[in-house]
Amino acid sequence: MELGKRIRLIRKEQKRTQDEVSAACGFTKSMLSKIENGSTMPAVATLMKIASALGVKVSDLLEPSPSNGTVYIHASDYEDPDKWIRTDKGYSFFAFASGRRDKMMQPYLFVAERGEVKSHVFSHEGQEFIYVLSGQMKYKVGSTEYVMNAGDGMYFNSLEEHLVIPISEQVKYLAIFTEDTGKLEKD
Repeated sequence: MELGKRIRLIRKEQKRTQDEVSAACGFTKSMLSKIENGSTMPAVATLMKIASALGVKVSDLLEPSPSNGTVYIHASDYEDPDKWIRTDKGYSFFAFASGRRDKMMQPYLFVAERGEVKSHVFSHEGQEFIYVLSGQMKYKVGSTEYVMNAGDGMYFNSLEEHLVIPISEQVKYLAIFTEDTGKLEKD
């Protein structure tokens, strides 16, 4: 099942309207409709807002039947272009552990290409860790801009506005987002 169809199914199972969910997310009904119809692919921050509004994890939106067991990802999994999600913001991502339910963090592999990424800021609940695998990028968190090269890493509060600007033709980086800060703070 496609992402938009899963979002619509979960929303309808909860007997909620597009108006209710889009208002809880802070964007228009039209945007939610485009996501549900598959005419636009949302950014990760948008997926996190939708998941929060629906009271589910991002993995529930990405995988039809997540499990609680160990999730093993073989290199061929993320080498398969059909398993990547291309956003309308100009970057692609692979969700490593989308099949795991009840997790406290979500690791992603991002690929961003110079000239393709649309300038926009992210802000969402949780914390984030970024590690550059290849290429070079500017990463702005709050009012501070960092130039990051392969091997560089950063940890920050995801509520701070942040954005990525590829410097090299292509940059690949690992990003790990917490999905439930409440659990982290209680433990």
